[in-house]
Amino acid sequence: MTGNSPTARRRQLITELKQLRERAGLTQGQAAERLDWHHTKIFRIETGRTGPHPNDVRLLVEVYGVEDTAQRDALVQLAKEARKRGWWYSYRDVLPSKYEFYVGMESEASTINSFELAVIPGLLQTEDYARELIRCGPLELDPEEIQRLVEVRITRQQVLAKQNRPQLWAILDEAAIRRQVGGKSVLRAQLEHLVNSSDGKTTVQVVESRVGAHPGTTGSFIVLEFPDPADVDVVYMETIGGDLWVDKPEDVARYTTAFDHLRAVALSPDDTRVMLNAAIRELR
Repeated sequence: MTGNSPTARRRQLITELKQLRERAGLTQGQAAERLDWHHTKIFRIETGRTGPHPNDVRLLVEVYGVEDTAQRDALVQLAKEARKRGWWYSYRDVLPSKYEFYVGMESEASTINSFELAVIPGLLQTEDYARELIRCGPLELDPEEIQRLVEVRITRQQVLAKQNRPQLWAILDEAAIRRQVGGKSVLRAQLEHLVNSSDGKTTVQVVESRVGAHPGTTGSFIVLEFPDPADVDVVYMETIGGDLWVDKPEDVARYTTAFDHLRAVALSPDDTRVMLNAAIRELR
């Protein structure tokens, strides 16, 4: 992976360790048994649930039969770099671990394809809109926690301001632009921001309600694509019970196909702009 964030290095390390284990002909359980580890530890490392300590990596490469000293040293160094802290570390008290991992992945993506069924995508939310969503969310939060989560959401948006920013393609169900989160004035400002955000690197489309059933009615999802062809695309979904990752190529392909179908049934970007401007006038 070409990115420089701790999350990018961590993902690269996970990929390389998994490949080494498979080349050694070991299952996760067999590798853990040889190291006298709990049988789930390798699973947690390879799924990103646990960041491998450099000492763990030293043991793993030995079990996997890596004899090249330079390769061993490089993997241990990668583990050290992967443990460095991104900007979101200071918010770890209010962020689920999987969401922390997502923020890092998002910062390294070359393309972000987002479908939202009920709300405006986080990367395109105004501060007032985001605050109301978080305040009315499934968790009971005090004002300080709400503010810190708002700060995370707004800081995430800086990914769209960097020089090598990702291509963002956001498709919204019409319900997302009609739902009066925070009242008419907040929604109006949000829709105006949505219109102003559309440019050569950000595309917005709306699926009209009259379309009826469509591939996104089962729920919102985000597909992240990365600049390095060796990196596997991933799908991320937020749920009340916990955030979910999909990274098996055959499963990711289903979401990619669904997103392509949504692009086809949604209004064109130009017609979407017309609809958004009409919705703004109605809210005045």
